[in-house]
Amino acid sequence: MAGQSQQVAMQQRVHVFYSGRVQGVGFRMTAEETAKSLGVMGWVKNLRDGRVEIVAEAEEAALKRFLEAVQNGPMKNFIQRADISWSGATEAFDDFEIRYY
Repeated sequence: MAGQSQQVAMQQRVHVFYSGRVQGVGFRMTAEETAKSLGVMGWVKNLRDGRVEIVAEAEEAALKRFLEAVQNGPMKNFIQRADISWSGATEAFDDFEIRYY
């Protein structure tokens, strides 16, 4: 039984604000497709100040792969800055979606 509890990875939450020319270039769709391919839950949305905000939850390794894919994927030339904060997961999500509000 003790071995089973060690296999349960801790869920984490990452909250990211991307700055640069990140709106109107397929950023949200790319983030959504990447998240779904990695089993990451949460959302992405444009902010009025021109940034894109992402809240995502998954195992830490999956979140790191997600962030790496976003940062170094087709959107890399549009990102000037990524402000990232980590916390424990709330497990409030059952999918990854684009939000419009």
